[in-house]
Formats: sequence, structure tokens, C-alpha cells
Amino acid sequence: MDNAHKGRLIVVSGPSGAGKDTVMHRVFGMVGGLAHSVSATTRQPRTGEAEGRDYIFLSREQFEADIRAGLFLEHATYNGELYGTPAGPVRRQREAGVDVVLIIEVQGAMQVRSAEPDCVLIFIRPPSIEDLEHRLRRRGTDTEEKIRLRLKTALGELECIPHYDYLVTNDALDTAVDGVRAIILAERLRVGRS
Repeated sequence: MDNAHKGRLIVVSGPSGAGKDTVMHRVFGMVGGLAHSVSATTRQPRTGEAEGRDYIFLSREQFEADIRAGLFLEHATYNGELYGTPAGPVRRQREAGVDVVLIIEVQGAMQVRSAEPDCVLIFIRPPSIEDLEHRLRRRGTDTEEKIRLRLKTALGELECIPHYDYLVTNDALDTAVDGVRAIILAERLRVGRS
């Protein structure tokens, strides 16, 4: 299939607590023709998360076996847990002309850029580290130690912004949603995608 009809690969990253999932949930409701890639992880499900909808929950042993078998487009360790994107479903959807969205962390996004150079990288950041800390505490899902680790990780992730194609600051949800929506629609109109 020529690239003009191949689905786009849109990678969305940002610190834990920056609002990536909330922004993208709204974008999915506004923009048709998008498929959400379901990541695999070794972490335990959070309240309300469902197998196959939010994540594919795997044991560490199974995840490591899948890495050895080359079944992931990307994989990374984030806060002590393994995360990865199964390659097969993403490639099949793109070949069918469907735009696929990956909501993954920075390490994985850099692997995807290397494996799939035509991908579009969008970074969603909070307005400040203080705001991010407030969001993480309000979420109420992490211990104090986990919050400190997430904040330290976030500082490193923010340094990777220059490697992304687009930057959206999530200081007002509607504005952030409009920004991501505009990026996706503009990418669909791009002439001469590589």
C-alpha cells in the first residue's frame, strides 16, 4: 500500500498525571477514524480498568517471553513496571488505512520513532511540576514514594520535548483537546508524508 493510503501512527506521551488519557478520550469522541492501540503492562489494574480495553495485563514472565519473540513495536520499563505495544495489531490497522494512536511513555516513543520514522509524536505536558504533583496527589492511587518517583521521572521526560513534533500544554482541558484534535486533522491533510 502506498503511504498516501496507509494509516498514520500518532504517538502521544507525557508525564504520568499530565492528563494524556483524559485528553485523548475526548479526542477519540470528536475525531473519527482513529484506533486506540491497547498497550500491554506488568502493573496491576487500577480501579475501573478492564483487560483488553485499558491494557493487556501480563505477568512479567509472559511479557519478557513476548519481548524475546519480537512481538512488541516498543517496550520500556516505567516506574519498575514493563509496558509495551503489540506490533501486529498496529501494523494491520495502518495497512487497512486506519490512523492508530499510541499513548505511551517517552522511552517507548523514541523506539517507535526509530522503527516507524513516519510517526507523529505529540507531547502533552502539565503547566508546571507543582500542578503535576497536585494532580498525582488528587488521583489518590499512589504511595508517597511512587509520587516522588513519578515527579523525578517527569523531570527527565520534560527534557525530551525537543524530540517531539508537537507540544500541547494541558492547563485547560478544552484547549488541550482542541490542540491535539487540530494536530491530527492537519496531519491528515499533509502533502508528501514520508
